[in-house]
Parts: sequence; C-alpha cells; structure tokens
Amino acid sequence: MWSTAEVLRFLLFADLFGMLMLAILFLRQRQLSTLGYVCWGIFALLVPVVGPYVVIAYRPGYPLSED
Repeated sequence: MWSTAEVLRFLLFADLFGMLMLAILFLRQRQLSTLGYVCWGIFALLVPVVGPYVVIAYRPGYPLSED
C-alpha cells in the first residue's frame, strides 16, 4: 500500500508532466526555429509550475498555415 507522501509525490509529478506535455503540444502548432523550440521547451522545463502557462500565454512565433 502506498503512503500518503508517495501518492502526493506521484500526483505532483504527473501534474508537472501533464503541464509540460500541454506546452509541447502547443509549441508544435507554432512556426518557430529549432532554437526557438529548444529555448521555449527548456523554459517550460526549468520553470515547471508557471513555465507552460507562460509559453501558451506569450504565443511565440506564428501559427502554422493550413495549406
């Protein structure tokens, strides 16, 4: 049986992973250079709680055209 601390740690890391995936999926829809993807991805990783929200709110690059 898991202890309460283990459950809370699991939920914390699952939430952080979910927010990181949200930022990555959002960045895939933007037209950025490779360096731009890397920099924004690292920012989302290094600032785990607020980083993904800042990436989405800032909207880096241009939307991909639907040609």
